[in-house]
Amino acid sequence: MMNIRSFSFVFVIFVAFCCLEAHAQKITAKPNIVIIYTDDLGYGDISANGATRVKTPNIDQMARQGLRFTNAYATSATCTPSRFSFLTGKYAWRKANTGIAPGDAALIIPTDIEILPRMLQKSGYQTAVVGKWHLGLGPQGGPDWNSEIKPGPLEIGFNYSFIMPATADRVPCVYLENHRIVDLDPADPIIVSYKEKVGNDPTGKENPELLKVKYSHGHDATIINGVSRIGWMSGGNRARWIDQDMADVFTNRALSFIEKNREKPFFLYFATHDIHVPRVPHSRFAGKSGMGPRGDAILQLDWTVGEVLKALDRLQIADNTLVIFSSDNGPVVDDGYDDNAVELLKDHTPSGDRRGGKYSAFDGGTHIPFIVKWPGKIERGAVSNALFSQVDLYASLAFLTGQGLSGDNAPDSFNSLSTLLGATADRKYVVQQSVNNTLSLIHGNWKYIEPSNGQKMNVMTNTELGNLAEPQLYDLKSDVGERNNLAGKYPLEVKRLSDMLKKIKESNKTR
Repeated sequence: MMNIRSFSFVFVIFVAFCCLEAHAQKITAKPNIVIIYTDDLGYGDISANGATRVKTPNIDQMARQGLRFTNAYATSATCTPSRFSFLTGKYAWRKANTGIAPGDAALIIPTDIEILPRMLQKSGYQTAVVGKWHLGLGPQGGPDWNSEIKPGPLEIGFNYSFIMPATADRVPCVYLENHRIVDLDPADPIIVSYKEKVGNDPTGKENPELLKVKYSHGHDATIINGVSRIGWMSGGNRARWIDQDMADVFTNRALSFIEKNREKPFFLYFATHDIHVPRVPHSRFAGKSGMGPRGDAILQLDWTVGEVLKALDRLQIADNTLVIFSSDNGPVVDDGYDDNAVELLKDHTPSGDRRGGKYSAFDGGTHIPFIVKWPGKIERGAVSNALFSQVDLYASLAFLTGQGLSGDNAPDSFNSLSTLLGATADRKYVVQQSVNNTLSLIHGNWKYIEPSNGQKMNVMTNTELGNLAEPQLYDLKSDVGERNNLAGKYPLEVKRLSDMLKKIKESNKTR
């Protein structure tokens, strides 16, 4: 028979074993994953990357606590294709109709393929998308805004969705939660058109005196909340958003999802509206940057990041959460609204030391801020010069969560997990796509831009698009600003990179 002393000893050992096992399980548990995907934020727009006229303390803190990349790229210089690529692991230019989606576009991601959130669902994750969507909704022909709206995020792998259908400068200006418009009154149905005016709502073109934000080009249709948009909308008055509150609304939904799922592995794709146009920040930030609404929107974005980081700390799950911060493409200053962004820019350089910006084949179009934080797994305050492409997020997170890639899933996504965590450099090249589908290739120090007959300059946004009828070759080591075209001097290098890009384009997959 066991005596009291022996029993006590066994009990202590048993308790200690249980504690050690629980600790081991906690260490080996699948990490939560949060991707904060901003809109139109340039590499040089944050103080962690050298900005001095605007301060981003929360983003800077994330960089001090994690890994900051200096050589990371989105796949495209515009939003819809970048989002398509990182969610599917497939270059958007491989699929038709993946350009900048109109506000009434059908869902452009097929429902029968395994994209990033569905892959994580298979590994036991609760998945959510909050914020900007801009990947289309509903069947061919577009959604019925007054009924169930599907297929959409829930049909391709998200457990929860709270989104704007497209962009804040496009109608309909409403929030969509899962399959329904939020607060829609059935007696006031929504009608949307991108071809002709519908209803009697005033427009920016007809009633400029009603505008609190003046348009500069292309945004002269239905006025909602004092801002004229792209496209016409009538009805849905109770459901229409208030721009000033948008960052708060999205942030609160994101934090609610985190709180609800703190006891289980979760994946949150938090796609902010900021700093896309129209820039109508909350009064807490309006006028605070000294750089007008664009600078104020950067402050608001920084607050958003800080709220997410504080929530992870408060819930004591920060140590088991991988947070990734990045942007969908490079910056644009005047993108359709006269908000004094150009006049107040002064010596601030949104693209950093790169040429071009949003829409461009030059590096400013796709060279983006990219910061990764995971306490205990990623070195604090580290800086990586390794080449990284957002298309690799799919494969990297698949391997992180104990899954491989099979069949045709994520055909262009390489497992770059070691790069993501600050170790070795895995990717040897990146492919970039401009607004008119001109492709570029970076390999080693060389950047090759294929010949194109597109416009050289977007005169509305004052952005150099990088299109020339002849090939372009730049040595990024000595000429990061892409000013000296060396194609004529190094024809063999042009041919090598041209052949390499051709092979990539003609193959079904590259991984």
